[in-house]
Amino acid sequence: MNDTTSDRPAGLPGLRGVEHIGFTVPDLEEATRFFVDVIGCEAIYDLGQIMDEHGNWMERHLNVPPRAIIRNIRFFRCRFGPNFEIFEYEVAGQKTTPPRNCDVGGHHLAFYVDDFDEAERYLLDQGVTLLGERTVRTEGPSKGQTWIYFLSPWGMQLELVSFPDGKGYERRTERRLWHPAFPSE
Repeated sequence: MNDTTSDRPAGLPGLRGVEHIGFTVPDLEEATRFFVDVIGCEAIYDLGQIMDEHGNWMERHLNVPPRAIIRNIRFFRCRFGPNFEIFEYEVAGQKTTPPRNCDVGGHHLAFYVDDFDEAERYLLDQGVTLLGERTVRTEGPSKGQTWIYFLSPWGMQLELVSFPDGKGYERRTERRLWHPAFPSE
């Protein structure tokens, strides 16, 4: 909602979009193999180990226990859309089970593809676990969308999605959600 007393747009000044998404994995090398070899992302660079042996930098800056160790952080580019920043932590009491979508902090990453059938067959050929069957939206605001969830080797929820002819809501409004096939619109 815009503030009618100001000409300044609502929200973060200078916002351009999502630059990266960060998440923690149990094994950085396993995650790298999956995101590079199966998904098709490109590993760009590593930051290396980060720790604070005596202070509380980790707690103050990252909201993790003060003696947590980041074994490594690796950055990935996955074609169009946000970059990935993947962490591997070492810390006592770390939860090792990914949250479900219904849990606070639950999440998934959705990968848009041009040819859903081809991409779904590819995931099956790679031995990737698909959850249920594809969902095809034939009515409503997401009409035209096809999607299915799948799992990374460590259990992180991911989604395969496609809507090459757009979605139903687009016929009712000028504003559109960002679409990887039309990045500047």
